[in-house]
Amino acid sequence: MRFLILGGDGYLGWPTALRFSARGHEVSVLDNFSRRRWHREAGTDSLTPIAELDDRLAAWQALSGKEIRSYVGAVEDGDLLEEVVAETQPEAVVHYGQQASAPYSMASRRNAVETQHANVIGNLNLLFAIRDHVPECHLVKLGTMGEYGQPNIDIEEGYIEIEHKGRRDTLPYPKLPASLYHCSKVHDSTNIHFACRTWGLRATDLNQGVVYGIETEETAGEEKLITRFDYDEIFGTVLNRFCLQAVIGHPLTVYGAGRQTRSFLNIRDTLACVELAVANPAEAGEFRVFNQFTEQFSVLELAELVKAAAGHLGYEVTIDHVDNPRVEKEEHYYNAVNTNLLDLGLQPHHLGEELVESMLGIIERYKGNAIESSIEPRTRWNPARSPAGQA
Repeated sequence: MRFLILGGDGYLGWPTALRFSARGHEVSVLDNFSRRRWHREAGTDSLTPIAELDDRLAAWQALSGKEIRSYVGAVEDGDLLEEVVAETQPEAVVHYGQQASAPYSMASRRNAVETQHANVIGNLNLLFAIRDHVPECHLVKLGTMGEYGQPNIDIEEGYIEIEHKGRRDTLPYPKLPASLYHCSKVHDSTNIHFACRTWGLRATDLNQGVVYGIETEETAGEEKLITRFDYDEIFGTVLNRFCLQAVIGHPLTVYGAGRQTRSFLNIRDTLACVELAVANPAEAGEFRVFNQFTEQFSVLELAELVKAAAGHLGYEVTIDHVDNPRVEKEEHYYNAVNTNLLDLGLQPHHLGEELVESMLGIIERYKGNAIESSIEPRTRWNPARSPAGQA
């Protein structure tokens, strides 16, 4: 198949490109390196040393004998994106090319506007490019479980059956996005659904949980192919942050009571889910939603797991409950459905001490790259509220 991967230089986009190339597919990637720019502006960086994209692609070709074509540009540039889609004629587009940090989107008006513009406008540009050049193409779009928020009912997969005043219908599941970043993802889902209903496009929205991990089958064992690993308060996901903190002797920063519950999955399972979505495409006019996660944990449960695993390796780990910078429920019901991908054959990598210990071992090799000043949470969802007043 012919694949176009948007955001192909990123944490998930890079290993996804290698996975499909390794499987013998024709792969092209597009990226404007905004994640690298945001890190430079914030004074942070990936813990793992990542080469420039051209050098990474050259290393992959030398190792595998397979070529991945690359294009430099932003999805917000509609003319450029249209040219790339028209030239590559993808049978599937995997769309990671977005600003993916909730804290980044909440840090300032500038950041919020940049997030909404990059994500919503970029996604709209893609929908038009697919409609006009490859209408049979299958769009696989990375969504987020954060679109749903923390409802007091079970979270279904994209849709819910409702009975109201004696009538029944199946409608999109109500959304309570958790940040302005998550708001942009809700907009994306609405626009994609519209494009499928109106233009007959086919799309799968992968509402992904929080991803953790470093290595995949293709990146393991070759440093030139390693993907990025973010641990800072802006871009680092919670388990990755905790693992880095444990290795460098920084207390694990649990926000508030730590009873906030979320959905999680291993980076290897992210690639498996994308593969399953591509191998089982949506029908023309269909907008599918898969809740892409394997397990649910509270933040405190993750901290205790990391503390125990690190202790077995000789690290002394403490847990700090810091003022919660976010506006969120810390006591809440959370039960999400995730049967669609399991029904397609997903075999999850479950989280346990052995997996955490393997992550700690990799982090130990690169701990000298850590910028400790970037760890403490500084971005507040509502600056008008004092830290002591956080829920």
